[in-house]
Amino acid sequence: MNMNMASSLENSPFLQACRRERAAHTPVWLMRQAGRYMHEYRELRARYSMMDMITTPELAAEVTLQPIEAFDLDAAIIFADILPPLVGMGLNLDFVPGIGPLLDNPISTIYDIERLSTPPAEQTILRYTLTAIRLASEELTSRGIPLIGFAGAPFTLASYAIEGRGSKTYAKTKSLMMREPEAWGRLMKKLVTVQADYLLKQVEAGASALQVFDSWAGAALSQADYLRYVRPYNVELFRTLQQANVPIINFSAGTAAYIDDVAACGGDVIGVDWRMPLDWFWTRIGEEKAIQGNLDPIALMAPWPELRARIDDVLNRANGRPGHIFNLGHGILPTTPRDHVKRLVDYVHEQTNHRQPTGDSES
Repeated sequence: MNMNMASSLENSPFLQACRRERAAHTPVWLMRQAGRYMHEYRELRARYSMMDMITTPELAAEVTLQPIEAFDLDAAIIFADILPPLVGMGLNLDFVPGIGPLLDNPISTIYDIERLSTPPAEQTILRYTLTAIRLASEELTSRGIPLIGFAGAPFTLASYAIEGRGSKTYAKTKSLMMREPEAWGRLMKKLVTVQADYLLKQVEAGASALQVFDSWAGAALSQADYLRYVRPYNVELFRTLQQANVPIINFSAGTAAYIDDVAACGGDVIGVDWRMPLDWFWTRIGEEKAIQGNLDPIALMAPWPELRARIDDVLNRANGRPGHIFNLGHGILPTTPRDHVKRLVDYVHEQTNHRQPTGDSES
């Protein structure tokens, strides 16, 4: 990477916002921005399975770039899934049409936990994603667009490993957690080892920032259980990731009741869902951290006047403070109209071009 490219990347609005620096406009990217709402993606999925796309670096890089070609987004996120790290640990993963991801040998005993391995990412199926990051970052760096790498948080991965699929009650996970706390700790430590290695290798491959997804903790856990069974391992993961020297986004859903505890685990940017207003979240996490969010994904299906009003509400609550990254409160939905995505991205840029705060809340 030459010096001009490196400077362009570091001075991109997205990375500036991650560092809580004032940018030319509020940067915007959308979780699951590469996906089923785009016809380009659907055409590929008609020809290839999900696992084929994840394990073919050229395809994963192509899908990563599809939304960048279509919209004026400020960051890309590598096309992958949070579950392939479990394959390297010894679990069998498949993506079943109409059902979603399934593991046919989920964890159910202490012995199952003991025999999980923790190999380096490049020795597992994850090597394909690392190659995809190299391919995509080469293209994106020349445009001054950062690439975000990602992985699942330990609890979310543990839940999938135990339940074997999505769950509404997390009964198996919580039962093991409460019945065998020492075994739970060994499982979480193994997941921290695997995820930390994987995320650090993503930075070596070309990722300019990282996001850790804890999609299930808020749906499954009380504050007390989060503090006891999750926080120590998240703290360890985020502490290890500091050596990457890139911004780390700590995203969780459904954790508004204890978002301050989530933020205290680590991360330079706290990603929040839509269930409480943006300024409410920012008050609780503290303005020493950047914030990412938090439009309700369903709002992208509303008529433009309603969508615009909801975008305005998020922007007004951010009040022009440095350190806001506009995003959804969760992933974009497959039925989202493509033109609504374009209007959102363009409107955020237009409304925040050299935007000045209206109050005295500048950090």
